[in-house]
Amino acid sequence: MTWLALFLSLPAKAGTGRMRVWRELKALGCATLRDGVYLLPDAPEHAQALETVAAAVLAAKGTAEIFHLSGRDPAQDVALRALFDRRSDYAALATALRDLQSGLGVLDVGTAQRRLQTLERRFAQICAVDYFAGETRRQIGARLEDLRTMLSRHFTPDEPHAASAGPIVRLNPADYQGRVWAARARPWVDRLASAWLIRRRIDPQARIVWLAAPADCQPDWLGFDFDGAAFSHVGARVTFETLLASFGLDAEAPLARLGALVHALDMGGLQVAEAPGVEALLTGLRVSQPDDDALLTEAMKVFDWLLQSNQTEPR
Repeated sequence: MTWLALFLSLPAKAGTGRMRVWRELKALGCATLRDGVYLLPDAPEHAQALETVAAAVLAAKGTAEIFHLSGRDPAQDVALRALFDRRSDYAALATALRDLQSGLGVLDVGTAQRRLQTLERRFAQICAVDYFAGETRRQIGARLEDLRTMLSRHFTPDEPHAASAGPIVRLNPADYQGRVWAARARPWVDRLASAWLIRRRIDPQARIVWLAAPADCQPDWLGFDFDGAAFSHVGARVTFETLLASFGLDAEAPLARLGALVHALDMGGLQVAEAPGVEALLTGLRVSQPDDDALLTEAMKVFDWLLQSNQTEPR
């Protein structure tokens, strides 16, 4: 991959010009290779934008030159791409979305709509400079859409609302007792966490069956975490989050935080501080337990501990 590199220097007294240049570089989403060297992916529109910045530098009596640049090897190219990581921006937006959601009960409709519009504009600004968009962008976009729907239903509960893609129907746990639940064998975090949630909060007498292939799921079994299953990924939600929403458990903050951890381990996206440690622990369990039932027994303890930890506000 090739990059455009703007090398610039400004005189110490060019305070106004320096601020203008800095604002333009920030608006473009330039990565800083080192002091005075700014990168963008090689594209005609980026070249034109950097030419504009260079002109501003020259007008402030500075120097500016634009070069093509590429990594010496794939590893260096990956390192250059990492300079454009927008996850911290998305994480700040995710916090603002949660704050707005939790505060709907004390806001009037006008204030709530203005705050939502501000967050929508911020999301659009981040997307505009997210040159290597991935799971995090999709995840936050889905959360924003969910919040739009939630706000509309909160303030106009009697009006009809258009269903978003993949609506999740609220289910009664009483209708799902003593059932057989089936998922693919050799489970990883989403299936293990979902099985834990099923036994702890949905169907305490559940029988969990591990399938060699999804086609082995019987018609009267409840499949989870595979295509065509009764419960699987919906939109940006992983199966664990789908189960939370389906049975009205997503309003419980400790479970919601656990859902964010499962999502991060299963799909990536927004980072969770404890994810690497939990991943290492579950990896060790999976290697040491070739029997899936024994693996789930041990994993149940891990998720019990995590829930207990989540009973208090995260540090």
